[in-house]
Amino acid sequence: MSDNILRQSQLVTTYGPGAMIDLPDHSVIVSGLQDWSHLRREKIHEPRLQAKLRRLLSVPALDLYTPPRHEESVRQAAPVGARIFPTWFIVKDARPAPRNPQWRRRRLVRWVHLDRHRFRDEGGEHKPVVPVRFVCGCRRGHIDDLDWRTFVHQSGKSCERPLWLEERGTGSDIGDTFGVCECGEERSLYEASSPDTGALGHCEGKRPWIGQYAREACGEPYRLLVRTASNAYFPQTMSVISLPEFDTALAAKVSIHFERLKAADDLGVLGNFRMIPELDAVFAEISDEAVMVEYQRQKDGGESENIAVKTAEFEILDKGDPRIGEDDSRSKFYAETPERGSWDLGGDDLLKLVDKLVLVHRLREVVSLLGFTRFEAISPDKDGELDLDVVRASLAETINWLPAFENRGEGVFISFKQDQVKQWLIRPGVIARGRRIESGWKAWAKERQRPVEGFPGLPYVMLHSLSHMLMMSIALDCGYPASSLRERVYAGDSGYGILIYTGSSDSEGTLGGLVETGRHLHEYLRRALDAGLLCSNDPVCAEHSPDSTLEGRMLQGAACHGCLLIAETSCEQRNDFLDRALVVPTVSDEDAEFFDPAGCGP
Repeated sequence: MSDNILRQSQLVTTYGPGAMIDLPDHSVIVSGLQDWSHLRREKIHEPRLQAKLRRLLSVPALDLYTPPRHEESVRQAAPVGARIFPTWFIVKDARPAPRNPQWRRRRLVRWVHLDRHRFRDEGGEHKPVVPVRFVCGCRRGHIDDLDWRTFVHQSGKSCERPLWLEERGTGSDIGDTFGVCECGEERSLYEASSPDTGALGHCEGKRPWIGQYAREACGEPYRLLVRTASNAYFPQTMSVISLPEFDTALAAKVSIHFERLKAADDLGVLGNFRMIPELDAVFAEISDEAVMVEYQRQKDGGESENIAVKTAEFEILDKGDPRIGEDDSRSKFYAETPERGSWDLGGDDLLKLVDKLVLVHRLREVVSLLGFTRFEAISPDKDGELDLDVVRASLAETINWLPAFENRGEGVFISFKQDQVKQWLIRPGVIARGRRIESGWKAWAKERQRPVEGFPGLPYVMLHSLSHMLMMSIALDCGYPASSLRERVYAGDSGYGILIYTGSSDSEGTLGGLVETGRHLHEYLRRALDAGLLCSNDPVCAEHSPDSTLEGRMLQGAACHGCLLIAETSCEQRNDFLDRALVVPTVSDEDAEFFDPAGCGP
């Protein structure tokens, strides 16, 4: 991949191991971590995330590293390996089909039959080829070439005559695409579009990103997969916000010298670490006990694995401390909780529902890739946790490190009064709306064979919808495009809140525009709620019922591209679990809103 440069963050979020990438003459699948260079990468220390990932992957030790960098000035092999996939190609030269001159047919050939990326036809002429766009795989991430000979020859006979791909329509519809053999047998790809037909056979557990012969037991029905389709690769990532839950200055020193302390620990002489002059100088004004406690904390993963990702974040942000963290350029996190009088001027009753406002001047988010799926995305739950029972494709045969990257930026945190949320939940209109939303979830879960216990709850849906409305309102003035804003929604036992933040992996900070919008919360909240009252697609949008399976939008209530849907990179739930009827009144008049712009809330 030396001629195709990807950003380090792309190797975590889009093109990790198992992802397919189109190149000018062929397509490749990104190799597993065993083929990633150990040079020009940087270690990332985030104990809280490492502890969670160790538990998810059931490994005793785990490190986080940035993907290796590519440097044009250094003569080297590609830092990230890749393998040819698929190995079937079609010749670009289209010919009229013998049975109908209006049909187009192209020769199907294997990679091993090509000569310098070209196919030599019967006349000796070299013809350009492109990778075939159809492969097969399963939900567990396994992937394989479609066995064209077996698929075309339904009779089961063995035939080695030339194969063709025929397009019998004016477009590229799958129903008009046929695999054809010169012996006369043919088959429409439409027959392979459903796994229930068994047309493609059963999965053999192949993992070409790990190795040519790497496989594991599977047996699921193969599904037809369009190589460039959006469902061909769903990276499973986990992220945390670095939080100052301890002495950050001491933590930084221990982190820098962690490996040396660990070496002393392994030798059983950790108690005598001051005999190492460098360590004695670094920790000169710090007690042995404090160093030992901090070292053990980092060694154990930073915190108890039983504390959910978002619970830990919410408890720090919602403390109400005037200062959180250190106002230092080296600090990973710094925030302030301004006095209520500085942002609640008493002129807007909507702010009575807001409990606290926190301006996050500096934050660090660490995102790590731990696996992937195909066909169906698996997102973290409302608490930021990933299901231990999810079957995800592995990034390598043996996992001892994972690719990760850091985002540094700023944000605004808003928490809401718990008594107001609980009062809202018991209203008859909210209860009725909640039944319909949960019915939609149950129908969606049943269709995909998912446990119905995973519904995040009405407070989450309401806050998630409000978060989208606020992001669109803030993006007009904060200086960042809407696609660069992100969200974290907190709706657990600890309380209810929203963190809207932005960050970049290739800069040390941001411009302060997002924090500045937080100082004028009443303006942006009012603007967001007013915009949500009416959608350009109303009344169709407002009257959409999530318990209706006709449209396939079972995880969305009053939500569409005209009001709530945003870039999926900004949304933590891929634009699911949205309903503005829970936030503001709509033309459907269901009396389920949390905010009433004309009044003062529930």
